[in-house]
Amino acid sequence: MTIKIINKSAHELPNYETIASAGMDLRANITEPITLKSLERTIVKTGLFIELPIGYEAQVRPRSGLAAKKGITVLNSPGTIDADYRGEIGVILVNLSHEDFVIENGERIAQLIIAKHERAEWQEVQELSETSRGEGGFGSTGVK
Repeated sequence: MTIKIINKSAHELPNYETIASAGMDLRANITEPITLKSLERTIVKTGLFIELPIGYEAQVRPRSGLAAKKGITVLNSPGTIDADYRGEIGVILVNLSHEDFVIENGERIAQLIIAKHERAEWQEVQELSETSRGEGGFGSTGVK
């Protein structure tokens, strides 16, 4: 699949690091470092603009290393970029640690996953088929 992209950043295009990688790293495109204090959030721009085919979305997800080592994650994870969005890709980062985190220009801040999706049509009914789980809510399938 080919996706149209405009790169207004000074950084290389996102790419797959290995043959089996599902995601591509997104880099911060900022003019000066951003200090993210504990529990603060900010939108970090990437300088990237994409045109996805209809039936696809781009998912913005956290980088596991930043999350595990620094407590930095994507707040609306996964963030969805719809096929009709043409604005700059921004990443909503939040600092869940107790220490300040400095975001530098070019830093890998998130992953981008391209995913196919379906469009559903609702069929309004009066009842649903029964299952063994039934109306069991959160944690209802676990062993007791």
